Amino acid sequence: MLMSRPWAQGLVSAAVLGLAACAPALDWRDVRAADGAVKAQLPCKPTTHTRKVMLAGRSVNLSLQACSAGGQTWALAWADVTDPALVGPALRELRDTAAANIGAQSSSPLLLSVPGATPHADSTRLRLEGWRADGQPVREQMALFVRGTLVVQATALGAALPDDAVDTFFSSLRAGP
Repeated sequence: MLMSRPWAQGLVSAAVLGLAACAPALDWRDVRAADGAVKAQLPCKPTTHTRKVMLAGRSVNLSLQACSAGGQTWALAWADVTDPALVGPALRELRDTAAANIGAQSSSPLLLSVPGATPHADSTRLRLEGWRADGQPVREQMALFVRGTLVVQATALGAALPDDAVDTFFSSLRAGP
């Protein structure tokens, strides 16, 4: 069961439109999420939002740290699904919803290695291509991984995604204390 489409569209809209101010350069900074269980570097100062969503058939708090810089939106989202049996369905739901939000027909899997992450068959890094609501083309790279029952989605989204910035973001991901 996918997250309700209005909520999914609202999350992407908030991340893309609500944070549309672009910084002239990328200003990388360390961020911690999920009470320190996830670490990353973002190229701008993020704002944090939390809301209740249905994920893997359960109501959970999904938190999001997101910012915009260099014409791209960078985000880190996480939720504790509390039941190990729900981790796989939650990761697949996050993946499918992200692809549906931009109308991506297929994805290209990329190598993902997140130190401290719990190994899981549904952990992945993907490259998606699709369309914004205004009809403009958009690219998205996304990493999905797990720490225990905490599911995490890291996302870079924009008309163009510079390889060096995307690699910096995804290689900075860490799970655990």
